Amino acid sequence: MPASPRTARAINDRLALQLLQDEGPLTAGRLKELTGLSRPTVADLVERLTAAGLIEIAGEAGEQRRGPNAKLYGLVADRAQLAALDVRTEGVAVLVSDLVGRVLAEASVPIAGDVGTGPAVEQAVTLVERTVKEAGVDRLHTVGIGAPGLIDPAGGELRNSIGLPAWHRRLVAALQERFPHARVSVENETNLAALAEQREGAARDRDTFVLLWLGHGTGAAVVLDGTLRRGASGGTGEIGFLPVPGTGALPSAADCEGGFHSLAGSAAITALAAQYGLTARPEGEEPSGSAVVRKALERGGPEGSRRFLDALADRVAIGVASVVAVLDPGCVVLGGETGRAGGPELAGRVAERLRRMTPLPTEVRPSLLGGTAVLRGALLTARQSAQEELFGTP
Repeated sequence: MPASPRTARAINDRLALQLLQDEGPLTAGRLKELTGLSRPTVADLVERLTAAGLIEIAGEAGEQRRGPNAKLYGLVADRAQLAALDVRTEGVAVLVSDLVGRVLAEASVPIAGDVGTGPAVEQAVTLVERTVKEAGVDRLHTVGIGAPGLIDPAGGELRNSIGLPAWHRRLVAALQERFPHARVSVENETNLAALAEQREGAARDRDTFVLLWLGHGTGAAVVLDGTLRRGASGGTGEIGFLPVPGTGALPSAADCEGGFHSLAGSAAITALAAQYGLTARPEGEEPSGSAVVRKALERGGPEGSRRFLDALADRVAIGVASVVAVLDPGCVVLGGETGRAGGPELAGRVAERLRRMTPLPTEVRPSLLGGTAVLRGALLTARQSAQEELFGTP
């Protein structure tokens, strides 16, 4: 049965809005090409969406073309304002943006480990309030949060995780209370980093890949056939608990010491570097592990740099080979601050070792976003959530 005219219009509207979300401002002519719709149908939907306050003229395609098709149409940016948070064990970063992702204000605050739960939550919420005020925003529509730990796949809540601050779980409820009209959601930080790398970074041409996060801790995110996989309990990618040789112990249900974390977490990398005479001072909130990797890659660095990087690549390759043997993703992105610091040099060393360890062809790529990936991923998910509600896009 053919769709009714009303249903056909709704489908066409959703398609056009989805394209404007993904591609940015487009001319009516370009919308015609991408949708395959007729020129009158596109003209009708542009008029309808403009009248509904969903899209607006965002400029012109070029001076050489004048007339209706030369106008660029884009989403109405100020229809909703969003906040994205990157919640770490040692602090919080936040940015506020409009609906198309233009950043209006951003800030961060360190939170000491000995601060109590209540004061830590208040510091984080105050930071968000101050940033919202600086952005000139009266009301937030959506808040996207990236945090370490497991997310309950059924309820979308941050589960109680051993080794993580108690204020993380309290923060979500506190933000919902302080911004009662906003939709507040939380996602695992590594999953958000993977979404950001797929949209804006190293995995833009891949619909199947694994992001290996190397920062203060270790983690992995799995994207298969374009879909982020979370697992039955939300624990897909908890690679820090992966039993590996060379640690002298086994991880437990309560502690990942003895697992891959003990080989590739920041503290482990710093200790490894010290064996080769390397030390470095971190910059800002940067993990010490990424600081020593950056120093090792500096031109004219210490004599032990090459041997340290070889030893580090040996360690990282163990985790990568384990993931490849199970998932065969074809591509692994080395993310987090350490993955970004290592860049093509570390990725190349890991890839060389991987070719000797597995028959499965796998590209190893460095992150293009590094430590900013979580915040970018939180913003992308906040935008998607807000646009789905406002525009009804699937």
